[in-house]
Amino acid sequence: MKKVLRYWLPVILWMIVIFLFSSRQKIALTDSYAVSFLVFKTLHLFEYIFLYLVSFRAFFNSGFRENQAFLWAFTLTVLYAMTDEIHQAYVPTREGRLRDVIIDGLGGSFGWVILTQLLPKAPKKLKGLAKHWQIL
Repeated sequence: MKKVLRYWLPVILWMIVIFLFSSRQKIALTDSYAVSFLVFKTLHLFEYIFLYLVSFRAFFNSGFRENQAFLWAFTLTVLYAMTDEIHQAYVPTREGRLRDVIIDGLGGSFGWVILTQLLPKAPKKLKGLAKHWQIL
């Protein structure tokens, strides 16, 4: 049970954070649609990069092989993005969009790139931090 909490609690907590942000009414940072769009979609990317990373960590440390953990983390990330968009369709001033699921899926893809392409080339200190957090 301790292992389950250690690895899966961050996934659940991050999903709750995403859900809470999705429950808020739409806000505008500026009068410029383009600027607001860029800022909020960038936030989407980072939310789902992080969800992918903590999901990968949970799957990998729950006995899944590395390739399986990559795939299941991506699947969970995209499925959660879909449910989040369905949820937003029922929040006043918000809307559920397939476009956002695609952007969130890109976040998951970037998480995969971080783990497979960037982290192996990272400085020793950063690799040590990843190992300490049991990401790889």
